[in-house]
Amino acid sequence: MTQPNLTRPYRVLIAVTPTADLPAWVQLAHAITDMPATVGLGPAPHAEITLRGMVTIPAGVSLSEGVLEVRRFRDALDSALGPAATESTGRAVVDHQPLAAILNEAQTAPPDLLLIDWAGPEALSGGLSTDAILQNAPCDVALIGAGSWPTLGPVMLSLRGGPNLSLGVRVARALASDAPITLFHAADSPRNLPNFNRILAQHPYIARIVTAIGDYVPRLSAESVGQRTLVLGSGLRKQADSGAGLLDTLTAIGRETRLPLVVVQARTPEAVAFHAPNLIFRAEESLSTRVDRWFAENTFHSSEFADLTKLMALKERQGITISLALPALNEEATIGKVIQTVKTALMDEVPLLDEIVLIDSDSTDQTVPIAEQFGIPIYRHSQILTEKVGAYRGKGEALWKSLHVTKGDIVAWIDTDITNIHPRFVYGLLGPLLRRPDVQYVKGFYQRPIKVDGQLQASGGGRVTELVARPLLNLFYPELSGVVQPLSGEYAGRREALMSVPFFTGYGVETGLLIDLHDRYGLAGIAQVDLEERVHHNQSLTGLSRMSFAIHQVFISRLERRYSVQLLEKANTSMKFVIYEPDRFALKVEEIGDVERPPMRTIQSAG
Repeated sequence: MTQPNLTRPYRVLIAVTPTADLPAWVQLAHAITDMPATVGLGPAPHAEITLRGMVTIPAGVSLSEGVLEVRRFRDALDSALGPAATESTGRAVVDHQPLAAILNEAQTAPPDLLLIDWAGPEALSGGLSTDAILQNAPCDVALIGAGSWPTLGPVMLSLRGGPNLSLGVRVARALASDAPITLFHAADSPRNLPNFNRILAQHPYIARIVTAIGDYVPRLSAESVGQRTLVLGSGLRKQADSGAGLLDTLTAIGRETRLPLVVVQARTPEAVAFHAPNLIFRAEESLSTRVDRWFAENTFHSSEFADLTKLMALKERQGITISLALPALNEEATIGKVIQTVKTALMDEVPLLDEIVLIDSDSTDQTVPIAEQFGIPIYRHSQILTEKVGAYRGKGEALWKSLHVTKGDIVAWIDTDITNIHPRFVYGLLGPLLRRPDVQYVKGFYQRPIKVDGQLQASGGGRVTELVARPLLNLFYPELSGVVQPLSGEYAGRREALMSVPFFTGYGVETGLLIDLHDRYGLAGIAQVDLEERVHHNQSLTGLSRMSFAIHQVFISRLERRYSVQLLEKANTSMKFVIYEPDRFALKVEEIGDVERPPMRTIQSAG
């Protein structure tokens, strides 16, 4: 067994099914780790426990089908660990062989001990056979069979040799609690018997030692009467000259004893020195599979973060600050309710937000006077950095300049025309960033009712998303095809990431941010969250046409960069709109095009 290095925590990785009793598994990990010095391994080190939920999807089924199972695991993780539950402590892995992905992950930074929710010798666990697990485990490993935990009582530890003894004693002791442990030693001949007195002296939790020579399964079955669990070393074979494999042996023992089984395997120093890790190389998976896995693992629901005290605990532990910037242009009908709702819940009652600022785009109505009543900072984006970079119209310009006046380590934006405003529109975006340190950018999505002939219909909003943005993403950026609403106005990101990418000044800002942040941080750096339903002022068809025209230009500009081609300089940037009026039927020409602002970091670093 790996000797604990007391200069750092003893790392335990637990791979379980999403329906597992997580508190029991965490308790077991602590029980195994916290053995006193009398077991011969020195003072008990502090345990650093990480959980991985194995969501196994049948072959031929899209990995995206695992999204609800992932959510259930996150809920269970919250219940088990409370505010301590973060990406560093637990997450779900969706795959046809999720345990293979977990083992591959463990190869780069091996834990000291790997505990696996084991389906038994004749079944697959996380998509892998028992042999595959044991051959590829990069550390000490214990396969905990169904019914072995939290069953407590007398335990029999069955071994052939000594490499698994200390690990076996630790696991057996954790399962036995205060009950006795019987060591059943299987030997090929009397010449292979160890010094049992020395073993008893080193491991006082062992109450007695039984020895069997040759075919030991019948004797093991007889000795197992009254035991609650069998802990078996991975070196067991049915008998020395039978040639039977481990799986045959485990199956036979299970059928004979009818007891829950646990298999332990210590990765001894000799094994590390002379045997390189057996990586589980899998065929390169398709892009569609990667997107499906991302959809399942990186799609959240705002209800997962409704406990604001937990979010606050995560924020305080990480020592970060959070800013909310509200872009506005003539939103007098909704701005007051938006500010009051968010400020009351997320600043006054629970200080999740460190600042709320209004970024106004030269409103001509009462938007600014209404906002002033709430005592938040108000900026006109046309006056921010004007002497250095000038000013353009557009929401993207307001968002870009808000990075200059806000201070938070995380910056969130929501639109200010939401008529059914709720704090979830903000805390839903912040949750994945606070829980998952690998996530850099979070997009919101929601049901979007649309008003037709004065009647509110349950769906139909997001027309540009479904008719323009998502088809273009599927055509040219299929790695982003799982993003439900790429054009949503609710999103948040880490300042470091947002400062490093350009912003388009108008309608193309959401498209540009999504593509550029993906190019910089990969799909794993992006998450999305269901914000339920959003009701707002739907734009006219003419307004949607302008938006679509600008978004097409952003796509073309990014395709130019990706494929080193030139298209926009030969494209028309003006659009003709048809005017239908009682006394007029004509064409009106408008120039439509966004300016691409450089990363804000380059502006601020230039002084």
